[in-house]
Amino acid sequence: MEILSSRTILRPADYPTTLAFYAQTLELAVAREYPGGTVFFAGQGLIEVAAHGASGVSTRFDGALWFQVRDLTATQTELVLKGVQIVREARQEPWGLHELWIADPDGVPIVLVQIPADHPIRRDGRPAP
Repeated sequence: MEILSSRTILRPADYPTTLAFYAQTLELAVAREYPGGTVFFAGQGLIEVAAHGASGVSTRFDGALWFQVRDLTATQTELVLKGVQIVREARQEPWGLHELWIADPDGVPIVLVQIPADHPIRRDGRPAP
């Protein structure tokens, strides 16, 4: 299988509220709009908020969205000033990442992550030349 691109599709209970959350509160840039949906850039990924295609059966999203940010403290301050409820305060996790948890209007968990400079994700594991 060859995958050329991918995106996460969210089908919210209240489309206008969720659309406003991603567009205005989180200020994600729009990749494309079409009748009944908007696709947002989210770092190297895409998030689509769609007002169509739902089965009519209420479902629960058991995953989470993971967004890397440059400055977690500044991000938390910005979100609090916008009235976003912090689900879990910023803290360093045992695996070394700094994480802050919020949720979208449908309760989809959003993990905001700052990667410390000394974390293995940032280290080049290749041997020195």
